Amino acid sequence: MAALAGPDVSLPDGLALALERVAAMHPECDLANPGTPSATVAILRQRHGVLDHLVLADSPVVFEGAEGHTVITDLRVDDVLLDLRAEVESHETHTQGHREALQRLVLAQREVRNTPDGYWVAGATPEAARHSLTGSTKLQEVRSAAVMSDGVSRLVTEYGMATWKEIFTTLRTDGPRGLIESVRKTEATDPTGRRWPRYKSGDDATVAYCQW
Repeated sequence: MAALAGPDVSLPDGLALALERVAAMHPECDLANPGTPSATVAILRQRHGVLDHLVLADSPVVFEGAEGHTVITDLRVDDVLLDLRAEVESHETHTQGHREALQRLVLAQREVRNTPDGYWVAGATPEAARHSLTGSTKLQEVRSAAVMSDGVSRLVTEYGMATWKEIFTTLRTDGPRGLIESVRKTEATDPTGRRWPRYKSGDDATVAYCQW
């Protein structure tokens, strides 16, 4: 947030600076290790009547406007290691086969993470910020917006149990907590991933909801 305090700093520049600063705080760590912690990034910034967005990996920014909903998300990770992904999804969660297949996928993902042949996430390499998806939208064209982790957006994208219109209705009436509770209730109906094959029963769920 400090790196983006200046409205004239671009979101990729601010993110790159933030990644560089965090990496510099950990000189004792082997930051070149493929298993170095990493994260998705979704940023929404208001300035001068404009909303800037940045998305790196699969945490989306969603705009609600007069013409419907616009979803900005980065799904490049879905295009790599398709065979290993399919193997994971062939097993029910909480089984030995699922755990072993997931471990093979994770190890393989580490080898292509933040490389031209793979996908990009926020880690110890500031260059990743240059591969994010960015854009700007006039504030007058937006009624509200939501920034969320894919642990929430999957209610629409993977489970198919809600539309974006229904998501925003829930956010208006019950807030982020109500939406997250809806996700958890849905996942509880399929704890072993039979109906919706996935890596784990439920992923981290975070939502920021903005109205104008």
